[in-house]
Amino acid sequence: MRVTHLITNLSTHGAQMMLYKLLSRMDRERFDPVVISMREGGPLAEKIEALGVPVHNARINLALPGPMSIWRLIRLVRYLRPDVIQGWMYHANLAAQLAGALNTEPVPVVWNIRGSSYVLRNEKPLTAATIWLGAKLSKLPVKIINNSKVSALKHEERLSYRAEKRLIIPNGFDTDVFIPSTEARISVRSELGLAADVLLIGLIARYHTMKDHVNFLQAASALLKAHPHTHFVLAGEGVDTHNKKLLELINRFGLSAQVHLLGERSDTARITAALDIASSSSAFGEGFPNVIGEAMACGVPCVVTDVGDSGWIVGKTGRVVPPRDAIALARAWQELIEMGDERRQSLGKEARQRVLENFSLDAIVRQYEALYEQVGAGPPRGQPAWGAGSNGL
Repeated sequence: MRVTHLITNLSTHGAQMMLYKLLSRMDRERFDPVVISMREGGPLAEKIEALGVPVHNARINLALPGPMSIWRLIRLVRYLRPDVIQGWMYHANLAAQLAGALNTEPVPVVWNIRGSSYVLRNEKPLTAATIWLGAKLSKLPVKIINNSKVSALKHEERLSYRAEKRLIIPNGFDTDVFIPSTEARISVRSELGLAADVLLIGLIARYHTMKDHVNFLQAASALLKAHPHTHFVLAGEGVDTHNKKLLELINRFGLSAQVHLLGERSDTARITAALDIASSSSAFGEGFPNVIGEAMACGVPCVVTDVGDSGWIVGKTGRVVPPRDAIALARAWQELIEMGDERRQSLGKEARQRVLENFSLDAIVRQYEALYEQVGAGPPRGQPAWGAGSNGL
């Protein structure tokens, strides 16, 4: 069965990483996947191609898609002859619906909503318009996957997305990659020039208003009054020494000696496994954050703000605090610190077990495969000539 995945780009953000993980575990004897990136591929393009999955670039300007770029996408989809088309995120969902409707033979289309972008005033005008239009057209896809229970309900209550189309498939985590590691704890501290017993609290998130780095840094400043030797690791796109706004915040809170900015890293499993406490300080916009499940899989207890499904993911294996409350965040960190290494490590073991039981990657991939077989059952549509290469037609 040919499943064509249409996505805005192939950066290393949450939706793209979930697509990559899905492709890495799909049963290739039953499924023949291909990826269309609406814009220039990005860092994941080569990694996906290394899996043996073709990647095509549709070269679409999302801000102002012209008729030629739209026609190019339609021709590419016709050439690929999919049995199912899956969109990933709002822009790609609409593009997938259009391409499926205008295909030589109508193709079932599945949408995939990531995150909690149901408050339109928080979005850029074009994104807000795309989300609104998606609500109006939400009766068209055969299913609407959402990785977050909270996000699905909010989209339906506030924006009138069709509830009968809802299918919740949470993110899955590779528990063979994200594992507890004493070696990582030692090597990361050595890289940062820290003693082996220094306590590390981490935030792995791109620099964006929704991630609320201000809240994290305020909480760090408050915590240091009780635990002055704690250090903080921040990693993600835009979280580096070139970010003047972030550096100003760090200096304002007097944290320059305690905060380590790592930027966007390819070794997030290693960085995560080195932490004593992982955190999410988001103010809004989260659906089902990958970084929380990844930290739990590494045996690291988490303190998270109650945004999206964060609290549900953590369950009783960490702490959940209100968003935009730096004091509450600092107190939760302090509680985990003061419970001692043994109890904190026990929480980490419980966290990993929760991921194994509820969010393992293989189990999540099986849910996607079952959906594709359900909606895409039908005769094969022919064999495209893959020789056209990664730039499409």
